[in-house]
Amino acid sequence: MGADGHRYVGERARRREDARLLTGKGRFVANTRLPATAHAVVVRSPIAHGRLVRCETGAAAASAGVLDVITPADAAGVRLPCVTLAPEQPMSSYPVLDTRIRYAGQPLALVVAETEAQAADAAALVGLELEELPPVIGVTAALAGDAPLLYPEWGGNLAFDYELGDPAGECEAAAAGAPHVVRMEFTIGRASPRPLEPRGVVAAYADGVLTIRTSTQAPHHARDHAAEALGLPLDRVRVLAGETGGGFGAKEHLYPDETLACLAAMRLGRPVMWVESPSDLLAATLPARDAVHRAMLALDATGRFLAIYAEILGDLGGHPSNVGGSPHAISALTLPGPYRFERAGARVRGVVTTTTPTGSYRGFGQPESTWTRERLIDEAARRLGEDPVELRLRNMIGPGELPCATRTWQKYDSGDYPRALRLVREMARAGAPPARDDGRLRGIGYSCHVETTGLGPSMELKAAGMQAGGHETAVVRMEPDASVVVLAGVAGIGQGIETALAQIAADRAGVPIDRVRVVLGDTVTTPYSSIGAIASRSATVGGGALSEAATRLRARVLALAAHRLEVAAEDLELDGEAVRVKGDPTAALTLRDIATHAWRGWDLPEGEEPGLEARATYTPPAYTYAYGAHAAAVAVDPETGAVEVEGYWAVNDSGVLVNPAIVEGQLRGGIAQGIGMALTEEVVYTPEGQPLADYLPPTAREVPRIEIGLLQTPSPYTPGGMKGVGESGVIGAPAAIGNAVAAAAPTAAPRLTRTPMTPGRLWPLLSS
Repeated sequence: MGADGHRYVGERARRREDARLLTGKGRFVANTRLPATAHAVVVRSPIAHGRLVRCETGAAAASAGVLDVITPADAAGVRLPCVTLAPEQPMSSYPVLDTRIRYAGQPLALVVAETEAQAADAAALVGLELEELPPVIGVTAALAGDAPLLYPEWGGNLAFDYELGDPAGECEAAAAGAPHVVRMEFTIGRASPRPLEPRGVVAAYADGVLTIRTSTQAPHHARDHAAEALGLPLDRVRVLAGETGGGFGAKEHLYPDETLACLAAMRLGRPVMWVESPSDLLAATLPARDAVHRAMLALDATGRFLAIYAEILGDLGGHPSNVGGSPHAISALTLPGPYRFERAGARVRGVVTTTTPTGSYRGFGQPESTWTRERLIDEAARRLGEDPVELRLRNMIGPGELPCATRTWQKYDSGDYPRALRLVREMARAGAPPARDDGRLRGIGYSCHVETTGLGPSMELKAAGMQAGGHETAVVRMEPDASVVVLAGVAGIGQGIETALAQIAADRAGVPIDRVRVVLGDTVTTPYSSIGAIASRSATVGGGALSEAATRLRARVLALAAHRLEVAAEDLELDGEAVRVKGDPTAALTLRDIATHAWRGWDLPEGEEPGLEARATYTPPAYTYAYGAHAAAVAVDPETGAVEVEGYWAVNDSGVLVNPAIVEGQLRGGIAQGIGMALTEEVVYTPEGQPLADYLPPTAREVPRIEIGLLQTPSPYTPGGMKGVGESGVIGAPAAIGNAVAAAAPTAAPRLTRTPMTPGRLWPLLSS
């Protein structure tokens, strides 16, 4: 038992998920085998913009093994909801099949056959008569006066336009007399989440119940969407999630192709499997990031920050997705970061283009705002001749100023932001790679951020236009043999939550961790979770609910023992195997004996019901705010524009760390994705609106050794003191690398405004 009373929380417990994953026993959708399963293939649009005039299915329906062909006429009225609605957003749902085409890869039909090969062969026989219209690529082109309209009834391609925080006029007034004003326009490239396990679904319909086995971050969310789209009562839809091999935001909702597989299962009365092909990923799975930020930072003569403002133009793709423009709203809300500003605000505009709809990706708008803010600060330091770290420290909110609210209404809770930056500077100085005379330019860059975690205040979600609740519920049951079962609504998506919840339950209930089993991912057996494992909330909100439920279970165990031992509950202690009277080791009851009596209804206090189970629902009163500081060392080849990340350091504070090893893994994984965003990853479209197949996530060669420093400032809100960590790594990495490149090549610094910084983009800046 540790000095803090914890035996398991804070320990680097080995992930219990890994045993089955490393031995090939994982439960993935593509490995599902149900009797008489048919296979589905989606027919996708080959053009980016136009109309489906005719869909001829005769040849496909007559092809060998074909069981069904679903066209837009067959799916009329089947629509999926936009979960988060921007102010005055003109649409709140979208059809799973549509005759109006707004991006290449849009589903136009579904073919179902006995085998996947037969379905693919038949899909090629579906005759599509298309009327092609001019594509619209990029937000600037979409806002041009002569741009083709995706939705003529809107009168333009603008889906929404609003301000957050201080209005532009007030921010400009604050900057008007400022001696130093930095204005830059940033372009953030479109990135793909690309989880290791592709999206997939096996849908079965029997006895009036639709059972959906799918790779999802939010089982209840997917259930709700399926029921609404297909006109089924919620009790007639069951969602089962297996391992879910990564999601990163891409799997937080139900997609049109997944819904079509469910519809096919209902039409056929037999299971239907659909698994996304690698060639479909860039056109079908929602990408993210894509935005233009026109930003301003004003400083006084001493380098004190006065105002920050950004005009955010977000590319929504062919229609607002389930999350719509909310990532761009988060960019606006998190723009101030860990700094003091007299004025801060943003204008947020969402624009539709003839590209794949954009959605959520790890960081959810925060890497974008961090890139913009931290590049502005570094450029200000360059122009003023200041040390970029010292300029940040001069303007950083100190621990004595917390809690406090930003100008964009974020209510920061706890932490020591300057300490994180100072510590990461020390780590970078100590670990910087030795100088080498190889002709490359070298520099170290820094970035700082505050991460919004623990998405959950339900009424705040309602006020923000999100059609979901933010609470979590946990059930903890001690079986008659004293083993413990935890039922939680959050999902396992590779983040180690099964292990973390077991650690929390074992500590709070006072039982050995090897006696705890965690059950996730079944909408019939687990408590309702409106939004699941997204937004760095699983351990914070789900763990908060479990902390309370397990504490209640422990209290009930002690109360039952106190009744039988005829002592007060406070005179008892629980050692993991038995409950004993303090000071009298002979007066004890084993947990098994207590649990057996409880379930049999023996010797219970008057009015006490049989059984041994506790349930708790936790609705967080506020968000929790993690934070971090990053440093990157890069080498830039002036002959080619190639960038190598030679060293990386990060300091992070996510409150109480349930499992530091899992936290470090989350940070390293996020940083690797941030390196990709900074240097290599982008979904690029041709002028005709076709996504190019070349997409380059970083490999082991591009990701250096990453040194992690961990701080722990408990959350004042969460039972257990946890904050989120799932997105911290990716939030800070692109800006740290961008600032490192700027430090290495200061003459190019003012023009380092676009991600990714590929050799083709960087070389002209170095050579001009």
